[in-house]
Amino acid sequence: MIKFITILIGCSLTLAVGVRAAQQDPKKKPVQKSKPVLRQQVTHQQHPVTNTHVQAVHTQHTPLHTNAKIHDTNVSKQPLHTPAVQSNKLPAVQSNKLPAVQSNKLPAVQSNKLPAVQANKQIVQKFHAEHPNFRAKPSTTITSAQFNPSYRIQSAQNWNGTQYNVFRSYQPQWHDQGWWGSHYNDLSLIGGGWYYWNSGYWYPAWGYDNSAAYYPYDGPIYVGSHARPFDQVVADVQSVLQEQGYYHGEVDGLVGPLTQEALAAYQSAQGLPPTAAVDQPTLESLGLG
Repeated sequence: MIKFITILIGCSLTLAVGVRAAQQDPKKKPVQKSKPVLRQQVTHQQHPVTNTHVQAVHTQHTPLHTNAKIHDTNVSKQPLHTPAVQSNKLPAVQSNKLPAVQSNKLPAVQSNKLPAVQANKQIVQKFHAEHPNFRAKPSTTITSAQFNPSYRIQSAQNWNGTQYNVFRSYQPQWHDQGWWGSHYNDLSLIGGGWYYWNSGYWYPAWGYDNSAAYYPYDGPIYVGSHARPFDQVVADVQSVLQEQGYYHGEVDGLVGPLTQEALAAYQSAQGLPPTAAVDQPTLESLGLG
């Protein structure tokens, strides 16, 4: 009995010691900070990895933000993209557009337009400068016309255009000085006869002065918007026709038979009505209008 009690007491002591040991183990585990220390170390070692990853990502994005400003670094880092831009776009603009503008437009303007304008201006300046103060005189080789109230310019009805109305309607008039002076402001003695100016044309003023009535041509003579003496205009016309091989007479400022023949030949060659007169289309065609 005593042995049984002794064994029972020993077992209970053993159980008590085991229970106390079991209770003390959970308390000792929090005290041991070896495992949490390891976790902190592990997590602490992982943070630099994430930080370096973030820094690496940022360093990769910064060139993208500075793409428009730093061209040299982009060229070195991206050699495949920049040559494509330079070779495909820039040469196309230079080779296709710029040479086309220079070759197609500029030479055409210089070769087709400028010489023609310069040539016309030189002709006008040349002949106007030759006869600015020209004064025609009666010629013994050119017979004067005689007054005929029923005279009409032949073939004038066949000339189409308003520029030839004065030739179709022309009829010689005989009046004294008082009548001419009261009807027209511009009256002048030109080449041995008196003429009146009206709307661009000089006409014979028959009867104004019987002592100065030399008219080698009985009809209108066009000079333009100003009452420039027609002998200066006729002298310029004769000079131009002489240069072009139509007129072979003397530059006398008179619309005589040789001048009328040269005018008719020039007009036919230019497709103008052969009026054999100094009219507006002919004067403009000669570059003197």
